[in-house]
Amino acid sequence: MASRPVHFIWMLDCSGSMGVNGKIGQLNFAIREAIPEMQQAAQSNPAASLLVRAITFASGASWHVSDPTPVDQFSWEDVHIYGGTDMGAAFKLAAGALQTPPMPQRALPPVLALASDGQPTDDWRAGLRAIDGTPWGKRAVRVAVAIGDDADKSMLKEFLGNPELEPLQAKNPRQLAAAIRWMSTAVVKDASTPKVDDGSRAVTTPIDVPSMTKGEDDIW
Repeated sequence: MASRPVHFIWMLDCSGSMGVNGKIGQLNFAIREAIPEMQQAAQSNPAASLLVRAITFASGASWHVSDPTPVDQFSWEDVHIYGGTDMGAAFKLAAGALQTPPMPQRALPPVLALASDGQPTDDWRAGLRAIDGTPWGKRAVRVAVAIGDDADKSMLKEFLGNPELEPLQAKNPRQLAAAIRWMSTAVVKDASTPKVDDGSRAVTTPIDVPSMTKGEDDIW
């Protein structure tokens, strides 16, 4: 039987504050280092075909990786900071990709992976409504990491759309690497496992989340 596609979309904050204390560099490093494990997680489930894309947002939003790329061909080109925190624009861009078409009807629930260190500077709720207004947006596996203490954790929790789930918190490079690794592996494995299709949100119970204990090296 042919494998079913799983679309994984990174949504990455590239606002000016991400340049403080090396956050953007550590985010690039964490994503690049997680790719081999992401590939292994995908290979462990041949019934699913993992396709990866990435959106960046700051002053506006744009596709950093626009084509759905098979994970075994995926590589990472660094993102860079360029302004504000137009998260709503990123949500609207993602919503366009979650329509059917271009999303195939026989796909598995997509993964929306959000990383941010601040407060949105545009109408993020309108963007979130756009995601929720698509059939695949409603069913998507949603995960988020708050980078530093200034991230809007209540907004990130609203993005998750599940009262049982909390955004991960990363206050140092080690925690950020752990969060990105988890988003790239455990979440991929969960999304790649076919479930009873009742049209509801894909994650109804929390996946095992990595421990984010406070460390002496907290810098964000």
